[in-house]
Amino acid sequence: MSPSPVRAADVDAAAQRFSTTIPPTPLQHNERLSTRHGLDVRLKREDLTPVRSYKVRGAYNFISQLSAEQRERGVVCASAGNHAQGVAFACESLGVAARVYLPRTTPRQKRQRVARFGGSHVEVIVLGDTYDDADAAARADAADSGMTLIPAFDDPRTIAGQGTVIREVVQQLGKAPDAVVVPVGGGGLLAGTLTWLRENHPQVRVIGAEPQGAASMALALDRGEPSPVDDLDPFVDGAAVRVVGRNPHAIAALDPPDLVAVPEGQICVEILDLYQSDGIISEPAGALSPAALAQDLGLAPGSTVVSLISGGNNDVSRYAEIVERALVFEGRKHYFLVEFPQEPGALRRFLDDVLGPDDDIALFEYVKRNNRETGPALVGLELGAPENLDPILKRMEAIPHRIQQVPPDSPLFHFLV
Repeated sequence: MSPSPVRAADVDAAAQRFSTTIPPTPLQHNERLSTRHGLDVRLKREDLTPVRSYKVRGAYNFISQLSAEQRERGVVCASAGNHAQGVAFACESLGVAARVYLPRTTPRQKRQRVARFGGSHVEVIVLGDTYDDADAAARADAADSGMTLIPAFDDPRTIAGQGTVIREVVQQLGKAPDAVVVPVGGGGLLAGTLTWLRENHPQVRVIGAEPQGAASMALALDRGEPSPVDDLDPFVDGAAVRVVGRNPHAIAALDPPDLVAVPEGQICVEILDLYQSDGIISEPAGALSPAALAQDLGLAPGSTVVSLISGGNNDVSRYAEIVERALVFEGRKHYFLVEFPQEPGALRRFLDDVLGPDDDIALFEYVKRNNRETGPALVGLELGAPENLDPILKRMEAIPHRIQQVPPDSPLFHFLV
C-alpha cells in the first residue's frame, strides 16, 4: 500500500502559516450531550472561525503556498458553500483573484457570504444540481484558463490545513481525547485528523460520521477505491459528496476508521437541539458529528469524546424543512389520504373521532373532488408523542372513512418533506 501523501509535520507547518490570521476556535464541554450519552463530550466549535467553518484552514494553507506566478494567474474552486467562503477569505487576505463554482443547491446565505468575504477578488458562478456538477465545471475552467484549482478536500495541502483542527484540540484539552467524531463528506478533514493522530496519538479512536444518504467513504473503503454513490441525498449539503477524494481515501485505507451512517432526520433533531438547548446555530453538516453520538458507537461510559461542529452557515429559510424532517424522524408527524363525505362538519367529526388531546392537524388539502358524495384529502397529523400513533390508527379503523397512511418510503412522501 502506498505511503500517506500527508505527514503530521505538514499539519504542524500549516498551523504556523495561519497562526496570526485564523484564531483558534473554542473547545467546550457540552452538558446536554454528556448527560444524554453518559460521556464527557467536548464540542470543537469550528462554526466560530471567521467563515463559520473549518474549511478556511485548508483553503488558506493551500493558497498561501502558491508561487508568485500562480497567484498572478489566480485560482478556481468548486464548493457546496463553506470551502468557497474559505477560498474567498484567503484570496482577499492574500490578494489573489478567484472564480468560485457553486451548485444551485447551495443556500443563498452561503452564496452571499462568499461574495462578501471575497469582495472584488472573487467571481461567483452558480450551476449544476450537486457539488460534483460544480466540481466538473471548476476543473474544466482550470484546465482552460491555467488558473490553479483549489480542491475542497482532495489535495495534501488542503488535508494538512484541515488536520490542524485535531492538533488544536489536543493543545486545548491538554491531552489526547479517548475518541473524536469527525464529519465526513469528501474526506479531507477525516484524512487530516487520521494523519496527525497516527503519528502523535495513535491510541485515539477516530469515528467518521457520514450522512446516511451520502455515505461515500464507506462505499470507497468497501470497494477499495473511490466510487460514486448512486442515489445521493443532497440535504446535508456540506457533506453530500458523491465520490470521496483519492488522497483522503488513500489515507483512510491505511488503517480504516470506524464509520457510522447518520440518518438525515437524526441530524435535523440535533440541529434543533443545538439551537434550542445550546444556543448554537448549526448547518446540517455541522450537526452531523454530534448527531452521530445517538448511534451505538461502543464508547466506554465517561469517555472524553470530541465532536466537531464543523459549520454554522445555515439559511433561516431551511428551518421549516429541518423541523419537518425532525418530526417525521421522531415519529411525531404522519400523513394520510382520507376520503371525506362532501358535507358540512365532516372534517370536525373526523378530528373529534381520531385525534387525542395532545395531537393536532398540521395539513389539510383536498387532492381532487371526483363526485358530489366524497372527496379525497391529504391530511397531516402532528402527534404529542410518537406512542400516540397506534391509538390513532385503531380509532381510524372504527370510523367509516377510507384511510390510507402515506409511508415515508412512498414517492408521494417526497413531495411533502
